Amino acid sequence: MYNRSAIIYDAIYRAQGKDYLAEAEKLRALIKQCKRSDGKSLLDVACGTGNHLAYLQENFDVEGLDNSKEMLDIAQNKFPNLNFHLADMADFEIAHSFDVIACLFSAIGYAQTFPRLTQTIKTIARHLRPGGVAIIEPWFGPGDLDTGKVHATFVDEPELKIARMNINRVEGNISFLDFHYMVATPKGVEYFTETHALWLFTPDQYQKAFEEAELKLIRDEEGLDGRGLYIGLKSNSQSSRH
Repeated sequence: MYNRSAIIYDAIYRAQGKDYLAEAEKLRALIKQCKRSDGKSLLDVACGTGNHLAYLQENFDVEGLDNSKEMLDIAQNKFPNLNFHLADMADFEIAHSFDVIACLFSAIGYAQTFPRLTQTIKTIARHLRPGGVAIIEPWFGPGDLDTGKVHATFVDEPELKIARMNINRVEGNISFLDFHYMVATPKGVEYFTETHALWLFTPDQYQKAFEEAELKLIRDEEGLDGRGLYIGLKSNSQSSRH
């Protein structure tokens, strides 16, 4: 999925002005408010190149997980002292549990079916310590995605020029982001495409998935960047498998 674009991922979101520091500060406040467990271990599911972890590591013992080797290679190079796991968010197995598990930047949309969404939330819940908290940033729901509009991001750095363009489309319950990249470096210019498929889950589906995972659900309408957050609380009486 990010096989070719991983190397330019950070440059794209620098150009878009994504504020990982501000988002990490909001997360810290939410965690302080919601978490009841005593520890400070945190797992970032679908961590990408680790940009949230750069700031969360100041207050938590952080680890990252992603199913893209290319993204994790970059994250590990940026943060050689952190632990990263190459695994799928729906069925990962880590030998220890966490006080906080986050899945941010709408990566939950890659679950792509309701059974896999439920499996993902259950897997996250299984790895939470009693009193721990799960924080999920959703993708758009049915009818919410802006289709037919031309989107473009441009990077203009000294030795890197990028144009990324896409028009979103929807087929049934799946949104497709067909990205077209033009990338120029001193080595030359290349063009490639990537298609990302993200499921358009409904609020009721999120609620049902959290219920099946036995997590108490709190909805934050604003969230980190306007997409809201689903916050799942694991009771102190629930045990962890780990």
